[in-house]
Amino acid sequence: MSDRPVRVASYNVRGFRDDRTAAARIVRTIDPDVLCLQEASRWLRAASRIRRFAAECGMRWVGGHRGSGGTTMLVSGRVVLDRSWHQRLPVAVLQPPRGYAIARVIPPSGTPLLVASVHLSLHAGERHAHSLRILRALVDPESGDPEPVRTVVAGDLNEFESGLAWRLLASRLPLVSPRVPTFPARRPRAMIDVVFATPDLRVVPTDPVPLDEDDIVAASDHRPVWVDLLA
Repeated sequence: MSDRPVRVASYNVRGFRDDRTAAARIVRTIDPDVLCLQEASRWLRAASRIRRFAAECGMRWVGGHRGSGGTTMLVSGRVVLDRSWHQRLPVAVLQPPRGYAIARVIPPSGTPLLVASVHLSLHAGERHAHSLRILRALVDPESGDPEPVRTVVAGDLNEFESGLAWRLLASRLPLVSPRVPTFPARRPRAMIDVVFATPDLRVVPTDPVPLDEDDIVAASDHRPVWVDLLA
């Protein structure tokens, strides 16, 4: 057993269309226990590309992202992956695919943690419906947990704090990530990449992570976000 906090990060990597090596350096510097990815590769040889990126980050892919629109997760060797599942979210015709991934992990403390990586629609009505589906999935019997589990939701909401989807998620899980803009990476103006967590998880202050600004700009059009949590 350990009282070491769990570091959960979220990163939209734009399909690895930018500098994947820079993105991997960023992830290694952050050194998360769980990394929620959005827009991971979803085309030809997507699985091998995600596995390779996981290895470059010193992490493991939870696998099985087919149908989730490129939304998935990586985990470090410090946590035990109990189970994971992925699901596509419905979007209008010709809209980019969206989805979510959920993993049940066991951190060093031994207390199970349910983590969801999410990527919501570009359209407000769909975002609200997506949030409802995700919240329902987090209490679905598929999780295998008869009692409520400490839960984290992290990802790219494509929405500001005033939006319906954001407010719905925040009504169940308070915002725990720093209130800083994450998009676009070069001159961030919008705080759309965030982390929410149930109140039974406490934010633990940590030293700043020295990320290279050139890497941040080269790696993706989003900046990563992360938080340390203790049960």
